[in-house]
Amino acid sequence: MIPWLQKNDPFPPVNTALTEQDGAAGLLAAGADLSPQRLLLAYRHGVFPWFSEGQPILWWSTDPRMVLATDAFKVSPSLKKTLRKIQRSIDVCDQWEIRFDYAFEEVMRACAAPRNGIPGTWISEDIVAGYLDLHHMGYAHSSELWCDGALVAGAYGVCIGRMFYGESMFTKVPDGSKIALAYLVHFLRSHKVMLIDCQQETSHLASLGAAAMSRDAFLAHLRSAIHMPPISDWKPAPLQQLPP
Repeated sequence: MIPWLQKNDPFPPVNTALTEQDGAAGLLAAGADLSPQRLLLAYRHGVFPWFSEGQPILWWSTDPRMVLATDAFKVSPSLKKTLRKIQRSIDVCDQWEIRFDYAFEEVMRACAAPRNGIPGTWISEDIVAGYLDLHHMGYAHSSELWCDGALVAGAYGVCIGRMFYGESMFTKVPDGSKIALAYLVHFLRSHKVMLIDCQQETSHLASLGAAAMSRDAFLAHLRSAIHMPPISDWKPAPLQQLPP
């Protein structure tokens, strides 16, 4: 059994989360709300929300934790080729742009949209509202790829101190989300952010350089990183600056 949280209840210790033997590895608690205060409390304790439409709010702390070290991001040969095309504007667009935080809500809604015949994701209207509040408070950010003035790919997440928590990505063009992520990783690395929390293990994340880390090691890093000075100026590198 997991605890049901009321509005002002603290999270239980993360080592009480369910295990694989329980059938829901990492599930810690249910209930409470998606207010900015609750979301920030969750992230500061290595907890994240993840649930489907119609379910109660579910809170997780997985062990191991999938993380992407910013100095371990892999740029595959095909991605290098796409980057070169975009940097030289020899692809389908006359003008490519990388922007941060220009269309945060649009990025979230694109991440939530149905894809590959699958209905919409877990990003519900309540999730959108909660993270929009964090964005307006300066905690949630988006990296965006634009083609001739249209948003074609992006990624978003939460940053506390020098700890970044990745949430979701989308793309409408080949390698688009990877390009948005590449510029985000470049920016974070230049601002001494060492880890991006990826939450759950997937082969796609592993192909980008992400790896599993024990929850204890993840929390030890998090406790230090969240108390570092926040990043004050969210501006991506110029399109031509990122090495191909």
